[in-house]
Amino acid sequence: MRRSFTLLLTAVLLVAMHAAAQSSSSKPAQPATAGSSHPSEATVNAFLKTMFGWDSDLTWKVVEIKPSEATGITQATVVFNTPQGQQAMRIYITPDQKYAFRGELMPFGSDPFASMRADLKAADGPVHGPKDAAITIVEFGDLECPACKAAQPNINRLMEEEPRAKLIFQNYPLEQIHKWAMTAAKYMDCLARENNGVAWKFIATTYDHQAEVTDQNMEQMLKGYVKDAGGNPDTVAACAAKPETEKRVRASMALGEKLDVTSTPTFFINGRPIVGFSANSMPYDKVKQMVDYDLANMK
Repeated sequence: MRRSFTLLLTAVLLVAMHAAAQSSSSKPAQPATAGSSHPSEATVNAFLKTMFGWDSDLTWKVVEIKPSEATGITQATVVFNTPQGQQAMRIYITPDQKYAFRGELMPFGSDPFASMRADLKAADGPVHGPKDAAITIVEFGDLECPACKAAQPNINRLMEEEPRAKLIFQNYPLEQIHKWAMTAAKYMDCLARENNGVAWKFIATTYDHQAEVTDQNMEQMLKGYVKDAGGNPDTVAACAAKPETEKRVRASMALGEKLDVTSTPTFFINGRPIVGFSANSMPYDKVKQMVDYDLANMK
């Protein structure tokens, strides 16, 4: 998304605003429980309508309203849509519901990412790199996500240039906006349990042909990518149809939600979260500096 929109949104959300009107035509977000101090989805939508209803090019969807990690502060996650693309943003609301602000709450302390590293020990996707790597990078990705595809050259370069790092891919299909992402995630899960190398080839092939897949041809196309990667299409399709396969994918998604992942790709470098990994979102040199810094300061 263009920087001008981000700056506009930031400026607007710094203004004190209490929404009173009600308006919503989207699918309900996770609601606040009865008697809670959190604003309703209708209130959040009314706030957004008052702020941005004048812009006919802008739409949004409130996907979640929940307590933030900071006591008393509500976190609302909103996906904004513009002609330039989509962007998930968090809006924080004060307990009295008179003020809202945009930003990111960040962990604090001498080792702020320790708890995230602990949670990421549950990552069980396909692994690229040495088992005893000094640096672990976990990617939460969606095979239908254009931004994930755009990040691949950067992550591939990083893995080539840094032999002390390993990469784990975790399924995080954005099924509300990507129609075949869940199916692709199931295919990838089945392949990963059979052959780690084949799974990575499937990921690369699916990204390469991403634009060719539709809601109507996804089964046919994904089977073809399985075959191209060296797997058995019929065996993988049968595995993907099993309830336990979807259960594993949703467990991966639950891990991402626990770590507050709201968009793809999201990377964790030794627990440090990085959203995006491309020239427009997070340049390669900056991420490489983070990796080099962590390697030089390993405890």
